[in-house]
Amino acid sequence: MKNLLRPDLAFRLNGRLWVETNDDRFMGIGRLELLTQIQALGSISKAAQAMGMSYKRAWDLISSLNAQAVSPLVLTQAGGKRGGGAEVTAEGRQLIEEFQALQERFQEFMQAEQARLL
Repeated sequence: MKNLLRPDLAFRLNGRLWVETNDDRFMGIGRLELLTQIQALGSISKAAQAMGMSYKRAWDLISSLNAQAVSPLVLTQAGGKRGGGAEVTAEGRQLIEEFQALQERFQEFMQAEQARLL
């Protein structure tokens, strides 16, 4: 491929990794960030705000994740005197770790392919 590319332009491979079903996306880098923000901040609302995302969008993503998983990845507590909150479950933490590792392997693959092709 090297001989097909103009030498005066900087080329790079680009790609994103998703885990999905035929009907819906399950996990991607955005959902990973949302889960890690919830884990750090203890709140879907605060996580959404930190990401510049609407609360409804964040809620919909968490609802989708929970519906597709064997057991909930995020548990929520309604507001009130003590306030609400959200907690990433053990299964959610496992998903974070496994997807981060998968993302790292994907990036290594992309770097290796870029070196080979470009």
